[in-house]
Amino acid sequence: MKLHVDRTADALYLRLDASAIVESQEVAPGVVLDYNESNEVVGVEMLNLSRRSADVRLSALEFETV
Repeated sequence: MKLHVDRTADALYLRLDASAIVESQEVAPGVVLDYNESNEVVGVEMLNLSRRSADVRLSALEFETV
């Protein structure tokens, strides 16, 4: 799993695995899901990240597992 934040594009991309992307679908304004050939979600992109929350600090993302 990889997380990429592009400050210039104001976007966040979460890649769940390395399988080939065969389709992408915008499921909400600025939220795009990428699908592989088995129709599984393999990527999530969020555009306009700074507008989604006034408190977004791109330099201090937290990762939590339970």
